[in-house]
Amino acid sequence: MTDVIMPQMGESIVEGTLTKWRKKPGEHVERDEPLFEISTDKVDTEIPSPAAGTLAEVLVEEGKTVGINTVVARIDENGGNGARAATPAKPAAAPPPVAAAPPAAPTPPPPLAPVSEPAEPAGISGPLSPLVRKMARDNNIDVSQIRGTGAGGRITKQDVEGYLAQRPAAPPRAAAPPPPARPAAPPVEATAYVPPAAETPARVRVEPMSTMRLKIAEHMVMSKRTSAHVTTIHKVDMTKVAKVRERLKTDFQTRYGLSLTYLPFVARAAVEGLRAFPIVNASIEGNNILYHNEINIGIAVALENGLIVPVIRNADEKNVLGLQRAIADLAARARSRQLKPDEVQGGTFSITNFGSFGSVVATPIINQPQVAILGVGSVEKTPVVIDDAIAIRSICFLSLTFDHRLIDGALGDQFTAKVKAVLENWSEEVL
Repeated sequence: MTDVIMPQMGESIVEGTLTKWRKKPGEHVERDEPLFEISTDKVDTEIPSPAAGTLAEVLVEEGKTVGINTVVARIDENGGNGARAATPAKPAAAPPPVAAAPPAAPTPPPPLAPVSEPAEPAGISGPLSPLVRKMARDNNIDVSQIRGTGAGGRITKQDVEGYLAQRPAAPPRAAAPPPPARPAAPPVEATAYVPPAAETPARVRVEPMSTMRLKIAEHMVMSKRTSAHVTTIHKVDMTKVAKVRERLKTDFQTRYGLSLTYLPFVARAAVEGLRAFPIVNASIEGNNILYHNEINIGIAVALENGLIVPVIRNADEKNVLGLQRAIADLAARARSRQLKPDEVQGGTFSITNFGSFGSVVATPIINQPQVAILGVGSVEKTPVVIDDAIAIRSICFLSLTFDHRLIDGALGDQFTAKVKAVLENWSEEVL
């Protein structure tokens, strides 16, 4: 029997939410086949099975948040017998597994609805997921009034949302009892008569944050509390880089199937800056400074429901081509939820390219436990004065946010000036 545990998806992650089981108890699973999905502040991804066999036991239901290294399931590697053993075991352990609820339903009273309804009040601390409990508390909902459509009558997020959508009819009932003359009959008339109650919900849609969004919010606030944020902004003439990119981008696309962007040039220049000023590549632990021997650059990637920072390891060993390949690969796998745990941890410095969305200047927040993050604005052709003459140049603004506990303003400016100098005097071959 093999234990399946909640993996650690990042060095600062201590828990994860199991969002979906890809297999049911009794089903066969191959080694490395997707077994379940989890969500954390860093990764929203599929977790592969650690062994081949039969999913004998599910210990953590969907929607539940547990700590890392918690056993969430067990796999019987003796394929044939495991499937039979799992089925009888389920009815006895009906509360934990999601799939075990159907066998348990026929044993009590025949109708399915009554089975789920009595379980609901007690379900506030049991069968209900943390998300459903939170929605019930926030909206003052009596869960015994909701009919669950999930496995075994379990109440899902969609059931609560459906109940909330029909809730405008409820306030009139509460308002109707005060008149003693007609307590039961008027609810239908009162619903049509009182517009304010119907208008208020229509103006607001309540939707709980996703696990990833909640964790991002926590870490952003934690970072602002931890570091003394200061941002310095430098204007960079990217004309030489723009000419190199324009000259090579067609050949680059043909030979490697990749678009040549400005980001790998900036990453390459940042590597030179980190070599010259290693304290920007450091971190703080208590009263100690940790100088990292590796340069591992995190690249912020925007997702549909949040943000993730996969890491290019040993970025100082890569040229522009290698950096472009790494950036494209990590971004594609981040958006398809195929990142591995070690690809979102171990970063020593971060870059965020808000210029890809048209932003000129921004002040990024440090990705803890790092001490600096470089923001890249859009590259735009701009009239500038050179030797008392007006010329058109490709201009970009770089924003370095640094932790003033460790990095002084002069050093932050020296680092950014080094990055600027490399970009403005670009001479390195790309292909």
